[in-house]
Amino acid sequence: MILDEYRARAGRWQAELTSAERLSRQLGNARLATGLAAVAIAALAIGAGWISPWWLAAPLVAFIALAVKHDGVDKTRENAARATAYYQKALSRVEHQWIGKGHQGEAFRDSRHLYADDLDVLGAGSLFELLSTARTAAGERVLAGWLLAPGEPPAVRERQAAVAELRERLDLREEIALMGEDMRAAIDDQAMRQWGELPPVRFFAGARWVALALACAAVITFALFFTQVLSARPLLIILLGEMMLGMAVRPGVQRVLASVSTPSRELKLLGLLLARLEMESFASPHLQRLTHALDQHGLTASAEIRRLERLVDYLDSARNQFFRLIAAPLVWISQFAMAIEAWRGECGTHIGEWIAIVGEFEALCCLACFAYERPDAVFPELVEAENGAPFFDGENVRHPLIDPARAVGNGVQLSGAACSLWIVSGSNMSGKSTLLRAVGLNTVLAWAGAPVCCSRLRVSPLRVGASIRVNDSLADHKSRFYAEISRLRDIVELARGGQPTLFLVDELLSGTNSHDRRIGAAAVVRGLVEGGAMGLVTTHDLALAEITGPLGERARNVHFEDHIENGEIRFDYCLRPGVVERSNALELMRAVGLDV
Repeated sequence: MILDEYRARAGRWQAELTSAERLSRQLGNARLATGLAAVAIAALAIGAGWISPWWLAAPLVAFIALAVKHDGVDKTRENAARATAYYQKALSRVEHQWIGKGHQGEAFRDSRHLYADDLDVLGAGSLFELLSTARTAAGERVLAGWLLAPGEPPAVRERQAAVAELRERLDLREEIALMGEDMRAAIDDQAMRQWGELPPVRFFAGARWVALALACAAVITFALFFTQVLSARPLLIILLGEMMLGMAVRPGVQRVLASVSTPSRELKLLGLLLARLEMESFASPHLQRLTHALDQHGLTASAEIRRLERLVDYLDSARNQFFRLIAAPLVWISQFAMAIEAWRGECGTHIGEWIAIVGEFEALCCLACFAYERPDAVFPELVEAENGAPFFDGENVRHPLIDPARAVGNGVQLSGAACSLWIVSGSNMSGKSTLLRAVGLNTVLAWAGAPVCCSRLRVSPLRVGASIRVNDSLADHKSRFYAEISRLRDIVELARGGQPTLFLVDELLSGTNSHDRRIGAAAVVRGLVEGGAMGLVTTHDLALAEITGPLGERARNVHFEDHIENGEIRFDYCLRPGVVERSNALELMRAVGLDV
Protein backbone atom coordinates (compact mmCIF):
# COMPACT_ATOMS: atom_id res chain seq x y z
CA MET A 1 0.00 0.00 0.00
CA ILE A 2 1.30 3.43 -0.95
CA LEU A 3 0.52 5.00 2.42
CA ASP A 4 2.36 2.21 4.26
CA GLU A 5 5.38 2.51 1.96
CA TYR A 6 5.62 6.27 2.50
CA ARG A 7 5.19 5.92 6.26
CA ALA A 8 7.89 3.25 6.44
CA ARG A 9 10.34 5.38 4.46
CA ALA A 10 9.50 8.50 6.47
CA GLY A 11 10.03 6.51 9.67
CA ARG A 12 13.44 5.24 8.57
CA TRP A 13 14.62 8.73 7.61
CA GLN A 14 13.22 10.20 10.85
CA ALA A 15 15.13 7.59 12.85
CA GLU A 16 18.32 8.43 10.92
CA LEU A 17 17.71 12.13 11.52
CA THR A 18 17.24 11.61 15.25
CA SER A 19 20.40 9.49 15.43
CA ALA A 20 22.43 12.02 13.43
CA GLU A 21 21.24 14.91 15.60
CA ARG A 22 22.20 13.02 18.74
CA LEU A 23 25.62 12.10 17.35
CA SER A 24 26.15 15.69 16.16
CA ARG A 25 25.55 16.98 19.68
CA GLN A 26 27.93 14.40 21.13
CA LEU A 27 30.65 15.26 18.64
CA GLY A 28 30.17 18.96 19.33
CA ASN A 29 30.63 18.32 23.05
CA ALA A 30 33.69 16.15 22.34
CA ARG A 31 35.24 18.93 20.21
CA LEU A 32 34.63 21.39 23.04
CA ALA A 33 36.21 19.01 25.55
CA THR A 34 39.19 18.47 23.24
CA GLY A 35 39.65 22.23 22.90
CA LEU A 36 39.57 22.67 26.66
CA ALA A 37 42.07 19.82 27.04
CA ALA A 38 44.38 21.55 24.54
CA VAL A 39 44.22 24.76 26.58
CA ALA A 40 45.04 22.86 29.74
CA ILE A 41 47.98 21.04 28.12
CA ALA A 42 49.26 24.32 26.68
CA ALA A 43 49.16 25.86 30.16
CA LEU A 44 51.11 22.94 31.62
CA ALA A 45 53.60 22.71 28.75
CA ILE A 46 54.18 26.35 27.82
CA GLY A 47 53.17 28.23 30.94
CA ALA A 48 54.40 26.01 33.76
CA GLY A 49 56.87 23.95 31.71
CA TRP A 50 55.85 20.76 33.52
CA ILE A 51 55.38 18.63 30.38
CA SER A 52 56.70 18.60 26.83
CA PRO A 53 54.87 20.81 24.25
CA TRP A 54 54.66 17.70 22.05
CA TRP A 55 51.71 16.63 24.20
CA LEU A 56 49.69 19.29 22.30
CA ALA A 57 49.79 17.03 19.24
CA ALA A 58 47.35 14.58 20.87
CA PRO A 59 44.38 16.98 21.31
CA LEU A 60 45.21 18.62 17.95
CA VAL A 61 45.00 15.30 16.09
CA ALA A 62 41.86 14.37 18.03
CA PHE A 63 40.23 17.73 17.26
CA ILE A 64 40.94 17.38 13.52
CA ALA A 65 39.56 13.84 13.49
CA LEU A 66 36.44 14.93 15.37
CA ALA A 67 35.95 17.90 13.00
CA VAL A 68 36.10 15.62 9.94
CA LYS A 69 33.69 13.17 11.54
CA HIS A 70 31.37 16.00 12.64
CA ASP A 71 31.25 17.39 9.10
CA GLY A 72 30.20 13.98 7.75
CA VAL A 73 27.53 13.59 10.42
CA ASP A 74 26.14 17.06 9.68
CA LYS A 75 25.82 16.16 6.00
CA THR A 76 24.00 12.98 6.97
CA ARG A 77 21.72 14.99 9.25
CA GLU A 78 20.90 17.53 6.53
CA ASN A 79 20.22 14.73 4.04
CA ALA A 80 17.94 12.94 6.50
CA ALA A 81 16.11 16.19 7.23
CA ARG A 82 15.48 16.75 3.51
CA ALA A 83 14.29 13.18 3.08
CA THR A 84 11.96 13.44 6.07
CA ALA A 85 10.46 16.65 4.69
CA TYR A 86 10.09 15.03 1.25
CA TYR A 87 8.09 12.10 2.62
CA GLN A 88 6.02 14.32 4.87
CA LYS A 89 4.92 16.20 1.75
CA ALA A 90 4.29 12.90 -0.02
CA LEU A 91 2.13 11.71 2.89
CA SER A 92 0.21 14.98 2.83
CA ARG A 93 -0.64 14.39 -0.83
CA VAL A 94 -1.82 10.83 -0.24
CA GLU A 95 -3.82 11.89 2.83
CA HIS A 96 -5.22 14.88 0.92
CA GLN A 97 -3.68 17.49 3.20
CA TRP A 98 -1.47 19.02 0.51
CA ILE A 99 -3.22 22.32 -0.16
CA GLY A 100 -0.99 25.31 0.61
CA LYS A 101 2.13 23.18 1.16
CA GLY A 102 3.57 23.04 -2.36
CA HIS A 103 4.69 25.30 -5.17
CA GLN A 104 1.66 26.91 -6.78
CA GLY A 105 3.02 28.09 -10.12
CA GLU A 106 1.96 31.70 -9.67
CA ALA A 107 4.74 32.82 -12.00
CA PHE A 108 2.94 31.11 -14.90
CA ARG A 109 -0.50 32.64 -14.34
CA ASP A 110 -2.11 34.63 -17.14
CA SER A 111 -5.57 36.06 -16.50
CA ARG A 112 -6.30 35.88 -20.23
CA HIS A 113 -5.71 32.13 -20.46
CA LEU A 114 -8.82 30.31 -21.61
CA TYR A 115 -9.05 27.83 -18.75
CA ALA A 116 -6.18 28.09 -16.23
CA ASP A 117 -7.99 30.14 -13.57
CA ASP A 118 -11.41 28.59 -14.23
CA LEU A 119 -10.15 25.01 -13.77
CA ASP A 120 -7.70 25.75 -10.90
CA VAL A 121 -4.70 24.73 -12.98
CA LEU A 122 -2.43 27.22 -11.16
CA GLY A 123 -2.53 28.83 -7.74
CA ALA A 124 -3.35 27.64 -4.22
CA GLY A 125 -5.03 24.24 -4.15
CA SER A 126 -4.40 23.85 -7.88
CA LEU A 127 -3.52 20.97 -10.16
CA PHE A 128 0.00 22.37 -10.46
CA GLU A 129 0.43 22.40 -6.68
CA LEU A 130 -0.73 18.78 -6.48
CA LEU A 131 1.54 17.59 -9.29
CA SER A 132 4.71 19.63 -8.88
CA THR A 133 7.58 17.92 -7.11
CA ALA A 134 10.14 19.64 -9.37
CA ARG A 135 13.20 21.15 -7.75
CA THR A 136 14.33 23.36 -10.62
CA ALA A 137 12.66 26.29 -12.31
CA ALA A 138 13.09 24.46 -15.63
CA GLY A 139 11.09 21.48 -14.34
CA GLU A 140 8.28 23.72 -13.14
CA ARG A 141 8.25 25.63 -16.42
CA VAL A 142 7.97 22.44 -18.51
CA LEU A 143 5.21 21.06 -16.27
CA ALA A 144 3.25 24.32 -16.45
CA GLY A 145 3.65 24.36 -20.22
CA TRP A 146 2.18 20.87 -20.51
CA LEU A 147 -0.79 21.82 -18.34
CA LEU A 148 -1.48 25.08 -20.16
CA ALA A 149 -1.39 23.76 -23.72
CA PRO A 150 -2.24 20.31 -25.13
CA GLY A 151 0.58 18.35 -26.70
CA GLU A 152 0.67 16.69 -30.08
CA PRO A 153 -0.66 13.10 -30.00
CA PRO A 154 2.65 11.32 -30.86
CA ALA A 155 4.57 13.32 -28.25
CA VAL A 156 1.91 12.78 -25.57
CA ARG A 157 1.83 9.02 -26.21
CA GLU A 158 5.60 8.94 -25.70
CA ARG A 159 5.16 10.87 -22.44
CA GLN A 160 2.62 8.28 -21.30
CA ALA A 161 5.13 5.47 -21.89
CA ALA A 162 7.83 7.41 -20.03
CA VAL A 163 5.52 8.15 -17.09
CA ALA A 164 4.47 4.50 -16.92
CA GLU A 165 8.13 3.43 -16.77
CA LEU A 166 9.02 5.99 -14.09
CA ARG A 167 5.94 5.32 -11.97
CA GLU A 168 7.47 2.57 -9.82
CA ARG A 169 10.96 4.11 -9.58
CA LEU A 170 10.45 5.50 -6.12
CA ASP A 171 14.14 5.27 -5.21
CA LEU A 172 15.11 7.36 -8.23
CA ARG A 173 12.60 10.08 -7.34
CA GLU A 174 13.83 10.04 -3.75
CA GLU A 175 17.46 10.54 -4.77
CA ILE A 176 16.55 13.37 -7.13
CA ALA A 177 14.47 15.02 -4.42
CA LEU A 178 17.33 14.89 -1.91
CA MET A 179 19.81 16.59 -4.20
CA GLY A 180 17.03 18.77 -5.57
CA GLU A 181 16.30 20.74 -2.41
CA ASP A 182 19.63 22.54 -2.65
CA MET A 183 19.19 22.93 -6.39
CA ARG A 184 15.89 24.74 -6.05
CA ALA A 185 17.43 27.31 -3.74
CA ALA A 186 20.34 28.04 -6.05
CA ILE A 187 19.72 27.37 -9.69
CA ASP A 188 18.88 30.25 -11.98
CA ASP A 189 18.60 28.35 -15.24
CA GLN A 190 17.99 31.47 -17.31
CA ALA A 191 21.26 33.02 -16.06
CA MET A 192 23.13 29.82 -16.86
CA ARG A 193 21.71 29.69 -20.37
CA GLN A 194 22.53 33.34 -20.96
CA TRP A 195 26.09 32.85 -19.68
CA GLY A 196 26.61 29.99 -22.12
CA GLU A 197 25.33 32.09 -25.02
CA LEU A 198 27.31 35.28 -24.27
CA PRO A 199 29.51 36.54 -27.12
CA PRO A 200 32.97 34.91 -26.98
CA VAL A 201 35.79 36.64 -25.13
CA ARG A 202 38.64 37.10 -27.59
CA PHE A 203 42.32 36.59 -26.76
CA PHE A 204 45.15 36.99 -29.24
CA ALA A 205 46.08 33.88 -31.22
CA GLY A 206 48.19 31.46 -29.20
CA ALA A 207 47.66 33.30 -25.90
CA ARG A 208 47.12 30.06 -23.95
CA TRP A 209 50.33 28.52 -25.34
CA VAL A 210 52.32 31.68 -24.61
CA ALA A 211 51.03 31.70 -21.02
CA LEU A 212 51.93 28.03 -20.56
CA ALA A 213 55.39 28.56 -22.06
CA LEU A 214 56.09 31.54 -19.81
CA ALA A 215 54.94 29.61 -16.72
CA CYS A 216 57.21 26.67 -17.57
CA ALA A 217 60.08 29.04 -18.28
CA ALA A 218 59.55 30.75 -14.93
CA VAL A 219 59.72 27.43 -13.08
CA ILE A 220 62.85 26.34 -14.94
CA THR A 221 64.72 29.65 -14.57
CA PHE A 222 63.79 29.85 -10.88
CA ALA A 223 65.10 26.32 -10.32
CA LEU A 224 68.35 27.14 -12.14
CA PHE A 225 68.69 30.40 -10.22
CA PHE A 226 68.01 28.61 -6.91
CA THR A 227 70.72 26.07 -7.71
CA GLN A 228 73.03 28.93 -8.76
CA VAL A 229 73.33 27.67 -12.32
CA LEU A 230 71.95 30.94 -13.74
CA SER A 231 71.84 34.50 -12.55
CA ALA A 232 68.56 36.26 -11.74
CA ARG A 233 68.52 38.07 -15.08
CA PRO A 234 66.77 35.32 -17.12
CA LEU A 235 64.15 34.95 -14.39
CA LEU A 236 63.53 38.69 -14.34
CA ILE A 237 63.18 38.74 -18.13
CA ILE A 238 60.59 35.94 -17.93
CA LEU A 239 58.66 37.78 -15.21
CA LEU A 240 58.70 40.93 -17.34
CA GLY A 241 57.26 38.90 -20.22
CA GLU A 242 54.53 37.60 -17.94
CA MET A 243 53.65 41.15 -16.93
CA MET A 244 53.35 42.15 -20.58
CA LEU A 245 51.15 39.11 -21.25
CA GLY A 246 49.03 39.99 -18.26
CA MET A 247 48.45 43.48 -19.59
CA ALA A 248 47.52 42.10 -23.02
CA VAL A 249 44.93 39.60 -21.76
CA ARG A 250 43.73 41.59 -18.73
CA PRO A 251 40.42 42.91 -20.25
CA GLY A 252 39.36 39.44 -21.40
CA VAL A 253 40.40 37.78 -18.14
CA GLN A 254 38.43 40.31 -16.11
CA ARG A 255 35.32 39.67 -18.25
CA VAL A 256 35.66 35.92 -17.63
CA LEU A 257 36.16 36.36 -13.87
CA ALA A 258 33.17 38.69 -13.61
CA SER A 259 30.78 36.28 -15.32
CA VAL A 260 31.86 32.79 -14.31
CA SER A 261 31.35 32.61 -10.54
CA THR A 262 27.59 32.15 -10.19
CA PRO A 263 26.94 30.02 -13.32
CA SER A 264 29.75 27.62 -12.38
CA ARG A 265 28.30 27.00 -8.91
CA GLU A 266 24.83 26.45 -10.31
CA LEU A 267 26.08 24.18 -13.09
CA LYS A 268 27.75 22.11 -10.40
CA LEU A 269 24.39 21.52 -8.79
CA LEU A 270 22.79 20.80 -12.15
CA GLY A 271 25.53 18.27 -12.81
CA LEU A 272 24.40 16.23 -9.80
CA LEU A 273 21.01 15.66 -11.38
CA LEU A 274 22.48 15.02 -14.82
CA ALA A 275 24.91 12.46 -13.42
CA ARG A 276 22.04 10.62 -11.75
CA LEU A 277 20.03 10.64 -14.95
CA GLU A 278 22.98 9.30 -16.96
CA MET A 279 23.25 6.31 -14.61
CA GLU A 280 19.75 5.10 -15.44
CA SER A 281 18.82 2.65 -18.16
CA PHE A 282 15.42 3.19 -19.75
CA ALA A 283 13.20 1.25 -22.14
CA SER A 284 10.81 3.96 -23.33
CA PRO A 285 11.96 5.81 -26.48
CA HIS A 286 11.41 9.26 -24.98
CA LEU A 287 13.60 8.61 -21.94
CA GLN A 288 16.24 6.97 -24.11
CA ARG A 289 16.42 10.07 -26.29
CA LEU A 290 16.82 12.29 -23.23
CA THR A 291 19.75 10.26 -21.88
CA HIS A 292 21.41 9.92 -25.30
CA ALA A 293 21.21 13.69 -25.76
CA LEU A 294 23.47 14.08 -22.70
CA ASP A 295 26.36 12.37 -24.50
CA GLN A 296 28.40 14.92 -26.46
CA HIS A 297 31.29 13.60 -28.54
CA GLY A 298 31.89 10.70 -26.19
CA LEU A 299 31.80 12.82 -23.02
CA THR A 300 28.64 13.04 -20.96
CA ALA A 301 27.13 16.34 -19.85
CA SER A 302 28.00 15.65 -16.21
CA ALA A 303 31.64 14.93 -17.20
CA GLU A 304 31.84 18.24 -19.02
CA ILE A 305 30.38 20.04 -16.01
CA ARG A 306 32.90 18.32 -13.71
CA ARG A 307 35.67 19.57 -16.04
CA LEU A 308 34.38 23.11 -15.59
CA GLU A 309 34.21 22.58 -11.82
CA ARG A 310 37.89 21.62 -11.74
CA LEU A 311 38.87 24.64 -13.81
CA VAL A 312 36.93 27.00 -11.52
CA ASP A 313 38.37 25.34 -8.41
CA TYR A 314 41.89 25.81 -9.77
CA LEU A 315 41.07 29.42 -10.56
CA ASP A 316 39.69 30.06 -7.07
CA SER A 317 42.77 28.54 -5.44
CA ALA A 318 44.72 31.62 -6.55
CA ARG A 319 42.77 33.61 -3.97
CA ASN A 320 44.49 31.73 -1.16
CA GLN A 321 46.93 34.13 0.47
CA PHE A 322 49.65 31.47 0.72
CA PHE A 323 49.31 30.26 -2.86
CA ARG A 324 48.91 33.73 -4.36
CA LEU A 325 52.68 34.36 -4.42
CA ILE A 326 53.25 31.09 -6.29
CA ALA A 327 50.30 31.63 -8.64
CA ALA A 328 51.56 34.95 -9.99
CA PRO A 329 54.73 33.68 -11.77
CA LEU A 330 52.77 30.67 -13.01
CA VAL A 331 50.32 33.01 -14.83
CA TRP A 332 47.73 30.95 -12.98
CA ILE A 333 44.69 33.22 -13.19
CA SER A 334 45.16 34.06 -16.85
CA GLN A 335 45.74 30.43 -17.83
CA PHE A 336 42.61 29.13 -16.14
CA ALA A 337 40.47 32.08 -17.17
CA MET A 338 41.36 31.32 -20.80
CA ALA A 339 40.72 27.60 -20.20
CA ILE A 340 37.26 28.39 -18.80
CA GLU A 341 36.49 30.56 -21.80
CA ALA A 342 37.60 27.71 -24.08
CA TRP A 343 35.22 25.39 -22.19
CA ARG A 344 32.39 27.84 -22.72
CA GLY A 345 33.21 28.00 -26.40
CA GLU A 346 32.95 24.22 -26.63
CA CYS A 347 30.02 23.54 -24.30
CA GLY A 348 28.25 26.85 -23.66
CA THR A 349 25.68 26.35 -26.39
CA HIS A 350 24.75 22.98 -24.86
CA ILE A 351 23.84 24.43 -21.45
CA GLY A 352 20.35 25.35 -22.64
CA GLU A 353 19.89 21.79 -23.98
CA TRP A 354 21.01 20.27 -20.67
CA ILE A 355 18.62 22.49 -18.74
CA ALA A 356 15.77 21.56 -21.10
CA ILE A 357 16.51 17.85 -20.60
CA VAL A 358 16.55 18.20 -16.82
CA GLY A 359 13.31 20.21 -16.96
CA GLU A 360 11.55 17.62 -19.08
CA PHE A 361 12.78 14.74 -16.94
CA GLU A 362 11.62 16.47 -13.77
CA ALA A 363 8.20 17.16 -15.32
CA LEU A 364 7.91 13.48 -16.27
CA CYS A 365 8.82 12.54 -12.69
CA CYS A 366 6.04 14.85 -11.44
CA LEU A 367 3.49 12.99 -13.56
CA ALA A 368 5.00 9.63 -12.55
CA CYS A 369 4.66 10.55 -8.87
CA PHE A 370 0.98 11.40 -9.45
CA ALA A 371 0.50 8.08 -11.26
CA TYR A 372 2.11 6.21 -8.35
CA GLU A 373 0.08 7.98 -5.68
CA ARG A 374 -3.22 7.57 -7.57
CA PRO A 375 -3.41 3.86 -8.39
CA ASP A 376 -7.07 4.32 -9.37
CA ALA A 377 -6.06 6.70 -12.19
CA VAL A 378 -5.70 5.23 -15.69
CA PHE A 379 -3.95 6.32 -18.83
CA PRO A 380 -6.49 7.57 -21.37
CA GLU A 381 -6.79 6.28 -24.88
CA LEU A 382 -5.68 9.14 -27.12
CA VAL A 383 -7.30 8.82 -30.52
CA GLU A 384 -7.81 10.98 -33.55
CA ALA A 385 -11.12 12.77 -34.08
CA GLU A 386 -13.76 10.62 -35.77
CA ASN A 387 -14.41 12.06 -39.25
CA GLY A 388 -13.01 15.36 -38.01
CA ALA A 389 -15.46 15.50 -35.07
CA PRO A 390 -13.96 15.72 -31.54
CA PHE A 391 -15.18 13.54 -28.73
CA PHE A 392 -14.84 12.87 -25.00
CA ASP A 393 -16.01 9.49 -23.74
CA GLY A 394 -15.34 8.90 -20.05
CA GLU A 395 -16.63 6.57 -17.37
CA ASN A 396 -16.59 7.46 -13.68
CA VAL A 397 -15.07 10.90 -14.39
CA ARG A 398 -13.87 12.34 -11.05
CA HIS A 399 -12.43 15.69 -9.99
CA PRO A 400 -8.62 15.21 -9.56
CA LEU A 401 -8.36 17.78 -6.75
CA ILE A 402 -11.03 16.22 -4.53
CA ASP A 403 -10.02 13.54 -2.03
CA PRO A 404 -10.33 10.23 -3.95
CA ALA A 405 -12.14 8.75 -0.95
CA ARG A 406 -14.93 11.34 -1.32
CA ALA A 407 -14.94 12.05 -5.06
CA VAL A 408 -18.05 10.93 -6.93
CA GLY A 409 -17.64 9.98 -10.57
CA ASN A 410 -20.08 10.35 -13.45
CA GLY A 411 -20.13 9.14 -17.02
CA VAL A 412 -19.71 11.83 -19.69
CA GLN A 413 -20.06 11.19 -23.44
CA LEU A 414 -19.72 14.10 -25.83
CA SER A 415 -19.21 13.96 -29.58
CA GLY A 416 -19.10 16.61 -32.27
CA ALA A 417 -20.72 14.07 -34.61
CA ALA A 418 -23.57 13.12 -32.26
CA CYS A 419 -24.55 14.67 -28.93
CA SER A 420 -22.22 17.64 -28.58
CA LEU A 421 -24.03 19.67 -25.88
CA TRP A 422 -25.14 18.89 -22.35
CA ILE A 423 -27.25 21.43 -20.48
CA VAL A 424 -26.64 20.67 -16.80
CA SER A 425 -29.29 21.92 -14.41
CA GLY A 426 -29.47 21.47 -10.67
CA SER A 427 -29.78 23.22 -7.38
CA ASN A 428 -27.04 25.15 -5.61
CA MET A 429 -24.04 23.09 -4.40
CA SER A 430 -25.30 19.99 -6.20
CA GLY A 431 -22.11 19.47 -8.25
CA LYS A 432 -22.59 21.32 -11.54
CA SER A 433 -19.37 23.38 -11.45
CA THR A 434 -17.46 20.40 -10.08
CA LEU A 435 -18.56 18.33 -13.08
CA LEU A 436 -17.29 21.00 -15.47
CA ARG A 437 -13.93 21.13 -13.72
CA ALA A 438 -13.70 17.33 -13.58
CA VAL A 439 -14.17 17.10 -17.34
CA GLY A 440 -11.79 20.01 -18.01
CA LEU A 441 -9.00 18.89 -15.67
CA ASN A 442 -9.07 15.32 -16.91
CA THR A 443 -8.78 16.63 -20.46
CA VAL A 444 -5.80 18.73 -19.38
CA LEU A 445 -4.19 15.70 -17.69
CA ALA A 446 -4.85 13.50 -20.70
CA TRP A 447 -3.10 15.80 -23.15
CA ALA A 448 -0.24 16.50 -20.73
CA GLY A 449 0.63 12.78 -20.75
CA ALA A 450 -0.63 11.95 -17.25
CA PRO A 451 -3.13 9.34 -16.08
CA VAL A 452 -6.68 10.60 -15.56
CA CYS A 453 -9.15 10.23 -12.70
CA CYS A 454 -11.58 8.04 -14.62
CA SER A 455 -12.33 4.35 -14.91
CA ARG A 456 -11.92 4.72 -18.67
CA LEU A 457 -11.41 7.63 -21.04
CA ARG A 458 -11.23 7.90 -24.81
CA VAL A 459 -10.51 11.42 -25.93
CA SER A 460 -9.54 13.17 -29.15
CA PRO A 461 -7.27 16.24 -29.35
CA LEU A 462 -9.14 19.13 -27.70
CA ARG A 463 -8.62 22.80 -26.95
CA VAL A 464 -10.41 23.74 -23.74
CA GLY A 465 -12.23 27.03 -23.27
CA ALA A 466 -13.90 27.70 -19.91
CA SER A 467 -16.08 30.40 -18.41
CA ILE A 468 -16.53 29.34 -14.79
CA ARG A 469 -14.72 31.83 -12.59
CA VAL A 470 -15.21 35.16 -14.35
CA ASN A 471 -14.93 38.31 -12.25
CA ASP A 472 -15.33 42.01 -12.75
CA SER A 473 -12.26 44.26 -12.77
CA LEU A 474 -12.19 47.81 -11.46
CA ALA A 475 -8.70 48.29 -12.87
CA ASP A 476 -9.78 47.25 -16.37
CA HIS A 477 -13.19 48.98 -16.10
CA LYS A 478 -15.00 45.69 -16.80
CA SER A 479 -18.24 44.47 -15.25
CA ARG A 480 -18.72 40.78 -14.59
CA PHE A 481 -21.09 40.52 -17.54
CA TYR A 482 -18.61 42.20 -19.88
CA ALA A 483 -15.82 39.91 -18.65
CA GLU A 484 -18.05 36.89 -19.28
CA ILE A 485 -19.05 37.84 -22.82
CA SER A 486 -15.41 38.66 -23.61
CA ARG A 487 -14.44 35.14 -22.55
CA LEU A 488 -17.33 33.66 -24.56
CA ARG A 489 -16.10 35.59 -27.60
CA ASP A 490 -12.64 34.06 -27.17
CA ILE A 491 -14.12 30.56 -26.97
CA VAL A 492 -16.29 31.14 -30.05
CA GLU A 493 -13.28 32.45 -31.98
CA LEU A 494 -11.33 29.33 -30.95
CA ALA A 495 -14.07 27.13 -32.42
CA ARG A 496 -14.41 29.27 -35.55
CA GLY A 497 -10.68 28.99 -36.09
CA GLY A 498 -11.07 25.29 -36.80
CA GLN A 499 -9.69 24.12 -33.43
CA PRO A 500 -11.37 21.05 -31.87
CA THR A 501 -12.98 22.86 -28.94
CA LEU A 502 -14.36 21.69 -25.60
CA PHE A 503 -16.36 24.51 -23.97
CA LEU A 504 -17.26 24.54 -20.27
CA VAL A 505 -19.61 27.35 -19.29
CA ASP A 506 -21.03 27.85 -15.81
CA GLU A 507 -24.29 29.82 -15.44
CA LEU A 508 -24.30 31.13 -18.99
CA LEU A 509 -25.00 34.91 -19.19
CA SER A 510 -26.21 35.09 -15.59
CA GLY A 511 -25.31 38.79 -15.45
CA THR A 512 -28.23 40.04 -17.54
CA ASN A 513 -32.05 39.93 -17.52
CA SER A 514 -33.98 36.74 -18.28
CA HIS A 515 -35.24 37.84 -21.69
CA ASP A 516 -31.83 38.83 -23.06
CA ARG A 517 -30.26 35.84 -21.38
CA ARG A 518 -32.45 33.28 -23.17
CA ILE A 519 -31.95 34.88 -26.58
CA GLY A 520 -28.20 35.41 -26.10
CA ALA A 521 -27.57 31.97 -24.60
CA ALA A 522 -29.42 30.21 -27.42
CA ALA A 523 -27.41 32.11 -30.04
CA VAL A 524 -24.04 31.47 -28.36
CA VAL A 525 -24.70 27.76 -27.82
CA ARG A 526 -26.04 27.27 -31.32
CA GLY A 527 -23.01 29.02 -32.80
CA LEU A 528 -20.61 26.80 -30.82
CA VAL A 529 -22.38 23.56 -31.73
CA GLU A 530 -22.74 24.46 -35.38
CA GLY A 531 -19.06 25.43 -35.43
CA GLY A 532 -18.13 21.85 -34.49
CA ALA A 533 -17.44 22.49 -30.79
CA MET A 534 -18.81 20.40 -27.95
CA GLY A 535 -19.22 20.99 -24.24
CA LEU A 536 -21.29 21.49 -21.12
CA VAL A 537 -23.33 24.47 -19.95
CA THR A 538 -24.74 24.71 -16.43
CA THR A 539 -27.75 26.76 -15.38
CA HIS A 540 -30.18 27.54 -12.57
CA ASP A 541 -32.56 29.10 -15.06
CA LEU A 542 -34.75 26.21 -16.17
CA ALA A 543 -35.88 28.22 -19.18
CA LEU A 544 -32.40 27.71 -20.65
CA ALA A 545 -33.04 23.97 -20.67
CA GLU A 546 -35.30 24.63 -23.64
CA ILE A 547 -32.18 25.41 -25.74
CA THR A 548 -31.86 21.70 -26.47
CA GLY A 549 -35.15 21.59 -28.39
CA PRO A 550 -34.06 23.11 -31.73
CA LEU A 551 -30.79 21.13 -31.65
CA GLY A 552 -32.53 17.76 -31.51
CA GLU A 553 -30.24 14.81 -30.85
CA ARG A 554 -27.19 17.04 -30.80
CA ALA A 555 -28.10 18.25 -27.30
CA ARG A 556 -29.51 16.75 -24.12
CA ASN A 557 -30.52 17.82 -20.63
CA VAL A 558 -28.98 16.27 -17.53
CA HIS A 559 -29.28 17.31 -13.90
CA PHE A 560 -28.19 16.87 -10.30
CA GLU A 561 -30.65 16.43 -7.44
CA ASP A 562 -30.77 17.02 -3.72
CA HIS A 563 -33.15 15.91 -0.98
CA ILE A 564 -34.09 16.95 2.52
CA GLU A 565 -33.07 14.55 5.29
CA ASN A 566 -33.76 15.36 8.95
CA GLY A 567 -34.20 18.99 7.99
CA GLU A 568 -30.84 19.16 6.19
CA ILE A 569 -30.11 19.30 2.46
CA ARG A 570 -28.27 16.22 1.17
CA PHE A 571 -26.51 15.71 -2.18
CA ASP A 572 -25.45 12.50 -3.90
CA TYR A 573 -23.65 14.27 -6.80
CA CYS A 574 -24.92 11.68 -9.26
CA LEU A 575 -25.86 12.85 -12.74
CA ARG A 576 -29.34 12.02 -14.02
CA PRO A 577 -31.08 12.52 -17.39
CA GLY A 578 -33.59 15.32 -17.87
CA VAL A 579 -34.20 18.69 -16.27
CA VAL A 580 -34.12 19.23 -12.50
CA GLU A 581 -37.60 19.62 -11.01
CA ARG A 582 -36.90 21.45 -7.77
CA SER A 583 -34.72 24.20 -6.33
CA ASN A 584 -33.07 24.50 -2.93
CA ALA A 585 -32.31 28.24 -2.91
CA LEU A 586 -34.91 29.09 -0.26
CA GLU A 587 -33.85 26.21 1.97
CA LEU A 588 -30.22 27.33 1.76
CA MET A 589 -31.16 30.92 2.58
CA ARG A 590 -33.06 29.75 5.66
CA ALA A 591 -30.18 27.45 6.62
CA VAL A 592 -27.77 30.39 6.87
CA GLY A 593 -30.25 32.41 8.94
CA LEU A 594 -31.99 34.59 6.37
CA ASP A 595 -35.67 35.30 6.98
CA VAL A 596 -37.47 34.19 3.81
